[in-house]
Amino acid sequence: QVQLVESGGGLVQAGGSLRLSCAASGRTFSSSAMGWFRQAPGKEREFVAGISSSGGFTKYADSVKGRFTISRDNAKNTVYLQMNSLKPEDTAVYYCAAEARISWSVQGPYNYWGQGTQVTVSS
Repeated sequence: QVQLVESGGGLVQAGGSLRLSCAASGRTFSSSAMGWFRQAPGKEREFVAGISSSGGFTKYADSVKGRFTISRDNAKNTVYLQMNSLKPEDTAVYYCAAEARISWSVQGPYNYWGQGTQVTVSS
């Protein structure tokens, strides 16, 4: 059974940093793109960042460019999201995703999703 488990969320002041982790189990995703998405209250889920299977290609939403960094460790079957200079508008539940249905599309759609981790940024 495939599981994606996010961790690292929490409450942080504006300008602070958090590092999210997503550990996959049940199968390896080393040949798959992986991504991070978020959903704020009353809003649709949106793409945040994606990374190719090798880690050589990354893509970011305009709203997080220059502040967030996605990375992966295929040996650990884990993807990370380093979030710096956090803003109140970054407050959301963050989800990781794995196995893009179109292999080269780091923006998805994806077959597997985690349960989400809450990130709250206070002003």
